Amino acid sequence: MSKKKQLRQVKYYSASLRKEVVGLIEEGQLTVLQACRAYGVKSPQTVYSWIYKYSTTLSKGTRLVVEKESMDHQYEDLKKRNKELEAALGRKQMQLDLYEAILKVASHELDIDLKKSFGSKASEQK
Repeated sequence: MSKKKQLRQVKYYSASLRKEVVGLIEEGQLTVLQACRAYGVKSPQTVYSWIYKYSTTLSKGTRLVVEKESMDHQYEDLKKRNKELEAALGRKQMQLDLYEAILKVASHELDIDLKKSFGSKASEQK
């Protein structure tokens, strides 16, 4: 039972190719894993070593954050939501003012202080 020994195939990537891959990663066109698959690199660590060596913007410990939505879009959504909540709060305040006015008129018509008569019982039931 003899096993044939095979020589391991060694891939060499030229400096220009490595710089090109790093440039694509810096521009956000490729991720490290996509670069590994596209160029046949077996280990992502190899690509990271290229980044550490050739990158002008990325350095070790730097995180590249890719967001689904831009910050401007999120800001506009938050402004819209804030406006909706302020409008809802305004409607509720107007409703509260109306209820207080009705309570005041009813108290005057019935000659009973409805806030004192029913306010404490309502708060105790909560």
